[in-house]
Amino acid sequence: MDWAHLGIVFAAALITALATGLGALPFLFVPRMSRRWLGISNAFAAGLMIAASLTLIVEGAQESQWRIAIGLALGYVAMRFGHRFMHRHGELELGALRGADARKALLIVGVMTLHSFTEGLGVGVSFGGGEGLGVFISAAIAVHNIPEGLAISLVLVPRGVSPWTAAGWSVFSSLPQPLMAVPAYLFVTAFAPFLPVGFGLAAGAMLWMTLVELLPEARTELGRSAVVLTVTVSAIAMIAFQETVLR
Repeated sequence: MDWAHLGIVFAAALITALATGLGALPFLFVPRMSRRWLGISNAFAAGLMIAASLTLIVEGAQESQWRIAIGLALGYVAMRFGHRFMHRHGELELGALRGADARKALLIVGVMTLHSFTEGLGVGVSFGGGEGLGVFISAAIAVHNIPEGLAISLVLVPRGVSPWTAAGWSVFSSLPQPLMAVPAYLFVTAFAPFLPVGFGLAAGAMLWMTLVELLPEARTELGRSAVVLTVTVSAIAMIAFQETVLR
């Protein structure tokens, strides 16, 4: 077992988790941030996730088209049921928050946490396809996590939670990423035929999140042309980064 390589996988996933906390930093300087910035962040993240998902699909399809299709279906189902589960179990309390405020805060933290499991899988299985691919997918997820942290902070800070506490909850929501990355990497390297399924699972989860959450949320804050332009620019930037990393 290559412990050094396992350390790289864990460190990459840990960085993606810590990146979520960056979303709370603007509130240290601007206590009342316009939601337009969340729309821009979500549109930018959507472009990154689309580019990363397509890369995983292409990589997996080269190995097995039917296994990548199974993975895509599994990723979609996992995200759909996870999202429905959180909507049905948002009746708890969060610190000093009560009632509707607590439900909203718990819902967004819970949904982000569920997302993080699949993102951790994405980091792990991407390293199974090579270090270059792992770095590329990890970078996409890390940048995507920043608007996730911003989204959590936009819910918590206006309800009396400090920016540092909001950053802590943001990072907490992403802790499954380093916890899942190493087991996922070990699994796909030990059982190589499952690598396309893993790629499909990660891609399906990211596409679900992009189509069901990121793009609709961006559209509510921005005009259609602004969303299309931002998504296009970020996707092109991610593809250019991919060419540099995977060359």
